[in-house]
Amino acid sequence: MKRREFITLVGGAAAAWPMAARAQQAVVGFLHSGSQQEWTYAVAAFQGGLKEAGFVANQNLRIEFRWAQDQYDRLPALAADLVARNPSVVFASGGSLAALAAKRATSAIPIVFAIGADPVKMGLVGALNRPGGNVTGVTFLLNALVAKRLEFLREVAPRIDAIGILVNPTNPNAQSDVRDTQDAARMLGLRTNVGNIRSENEIEVAFEQLRREGVGAFILLPDPNFISRRDQFVALAARHSLPGMYFVREFAMAGGLMTYSASLTEAQRLAAGYVGRILNDANHADLPVLQPTKYELVINLKTAKVLGLDVPLQLQQLADEVIE
Repeated sequence: MKRREFITLVGGAAAAWPMAARAQQAVVGFLHSGSQQEWTYAVAAFQGGLKEAGFVANQNLRIEFRWAQDQYDRLPALAADLVARNPSVVFASGGSLAALAAKRATSAIPIVFAIGADPVKMGLVGALNRPGGNVTGVTFLLNALVAKRLEFLREVAPRIDAIGILVNPTNPNAQSDVRDTQDAARMLGLRTNVGNIRSENEIEVAFEQLRREGVGAFILLPDPNFISRRDQFVALAARHSLPGMYFVREFAMAGGLMTYSASLTEAQRLAAGYVGRILNDANHADLPVLQPTKYELVINLKTAKVLGLDVPLQLQQLADEVIE
């Protein structure tokens, strides 16, 4: 921490205190809907962004972690517990519900989010350029890319006439996401079948439903809990020989066919930059919601070959990453 900022916080007489004493001055509350085991890469990206801003955990910063372990109903209590500890900033990630829980818990402590949904639509901010209130952050707009995802999937599987839509109906974006996907599918001449997945036990049931309905491919709509189940989704897609379009690259790395999205790790890093700026006395009200400038298409050619699909060369050349 710079000496000027340190003096502002605790007075010039404390300038000679050891680093261990200063570490207590900056506290960040970290609220996430998932589990630490599944999101280690996100934590690493977040801490990397903080380091770029001059803050290192266990040196001049303490991070209070709260993980909901994929149980959304735990988020309000976890958010309230963080707020009771009076951190300088609360960071909320792992879906809109984490950010909403943080917002409901405090109107005074600055909140920085990293989510895939539209924060205006979710009621987190008043506008992207002027968030208002105590909330700002990064949106990678995963939910707004469905039409492009379907176009890419159709290029790889041009003979399909029906597509499955796999969704968590308890996700706050579920209804609008399904509606947008159905509209985009209709524009491509595709009929749709919706498979609802509320829990891990319903994933296999949903795939069985798609098989019975005779769909030729599926699209997985964004939900943070699905990321922790990516191996199961990929295995079932292979078992049922269904081409799938997923919403973050981690699925393609696990063996999924295709993903089209912004980078989750980049979003975490950018959000950490905002946390660092607030810790360095920036006014959170002056920080507009950030959006990604680049989206990545990732294609797993090995999976395509197993499914008997020929990925057009033009699409391979367009991809940001091809896994062979």
